[in-house]
Amino acid sequence: MSEEEVLIHQLFDEEKLTDKQKKIIVAAIESFSEKGYAATSTNEIAKKAGVAEGTIFRHYKTKKELLMSIVAPLMAKMIGPFVVNDFNKVLDREYDRVEDFLRATIENRRAVLIKLLPVVKIMLQEIPFQPELREQFLEQIAKKIFDRVSGIIESYQEKGQLIEMPPESLARLAITNILGYLFTRYVLFPDSHWDDELETERTVQFIMHGLARKESN
Repeated sequence: MSEEEVLIHQLFDEEKLTDKQKKIIVAAIESFSEKGYAATSTNEIAKKAGVAEGTIFRHYKTKKELLMSIVAPLMAKMIGPFVVNDFNKVLDREYDRVEDFLRATIENRRAVLIKLLPVVKIMLQEIPFQPELREQFLEQIAKKIFDRVSGIIESYQEKGQLIEMPPESLARLAITNILGYLFTRYVLFPDSHWDDELETERTVQFIMHGLARKESN
């Protein structure tokens, strides 16, 4: 069973899907992930699925409706709960040092990204252009995680390990750097030579110290 077929089994009530619908959804996930929504035609999806293009429009009025029929349950049933609940493994632990918390966060998000890479690509490509999807992402993932990370940042500030700055700002800076590294590593340049352990450490040190050279006494 392919990754896409596993997704159909997990996300949809298979009894309500015809065999042709299953083939269309599998083909759409593959095509949207590889080329993006805008660059994929329904004709391409139909050919990959082995069905007539008209068959797609019998089940889905538009290409956008096909996209949303995939990403809406993905967000609600799989990505949202999985991303939030899995990250709770990190957020529920206490780390003595903020650096250890950051390393654990990077490794946790790396594992999630690798597991969900095909659908994550679709989400990343379409969130900026699909208001409904963006709102789902904010409600089911971003707000839940951001609030908890901000609280943890504040606790490290109280211990004197982080600078005085609004915790929300520090959380944004840390999250942006971590996601930026993982996006570059696994989406933009996955075939480049990466020393993951070294890049993780560099990302942590950049978050902790930035770019400025410390003045010598």
